[in-house]
Amino acid sequence: MSRRCELTGKGPMSGNNVSHAKNRTRRRFLPNLNDVTLQSEILGRGIKLRISAAALRTVDHRGGLDAFFAKSKDDELSISALKVKKEIAKATVAAQA
Repeated sequence: MSRRCELTGKGPMSGNNVSHAKNRTRRRFLPNLNDVTLQSEILGRGIKLRISAAALRTVDHRGGLDAFFAKSKDDELSISALKVKKEIAKATVAAQA
């Protein structure tokens, strides 16, 4: 399982540990990933995702998972999140027709 957010694509960054004597050693900054189940109103079910805490705040800010997927770019999403986005888009078209 990779350490990458499924919605935003946020992944590990690298940097330095700096001691009091200014010795520098390489380290990794890992994203704050959480396993969450987000509810889709259009599909009427929950979707399990591994997303960062910042992405969870963004989903809430945009008004839910369906609204987040409507505004999201396809290249940032994981393969499983892209499948869910297409399902939501198909269900939205079916509901409007």
